[in-house]
Amino acid sequence: MVLQYLHPVSEEEFQRACCELKMTESVWTIDLAYLMCQLGVKHCFCTQTLGVDKGFKKQTFYKKHFDSEEDRVNELFLKAETRGVVVKKCFVSFEDIQAHLNHGHLAIVLVNAVVLVCELCSTSVKYCCFLPVNQKCFCSAPDYQGHFVVVCGFNRTAGCIFYNNPAYSDRKCCTFI
Repeated sequence: MVLQYLHPVSEEEFQRACCELKMTESVWTIDLAYLMCQLGVKHCFCTQTLGVDKGFKKQTFYKKHFDSEEDRVNELFLKAETRGVVVKKCFVSFEDIQAHLNHGHLAIVLVNAVVLVCELCSTSVKYCCFLPVNQKCFCSAPDYQGHFVVVCGFNRTAGCIFYNNPAYSDRKCCTFI
């Protein structure tokens, strides 16, 4: 989505970059920073943790691949500077994001999908667990589920931000801060 706007590339070029970077099904923010760098998109990756936060090891979302991914991800952080990937350890406030947007930029933001609510989309089904006996429900809310969105605007008066959610490519979403 961001690449289509900032730096259009063919599907073949995109897939080649992903293969060269050995991206797995488990995409970490540092993977996106490397991908942007590989495809020539100027960016700055801001994070509060340089490396894997071991606090996420017990989270359902990370549990399955945490051990195998930890070394890979930490290695990416260690080699970032020598590979031209700009990584900055800092806290990013909403005001920082607003200033960034005011300069005509976008922000790819990692959010907790469990608490992300779009005020424009129809309300999600809250009672989806009425399933036939012996059928597993996958909707039970985990503690944390990382999800990338592209923040593309804000309304200071209303106190909301506009973002593109890759899960819904046909619309812009909005949430209150």
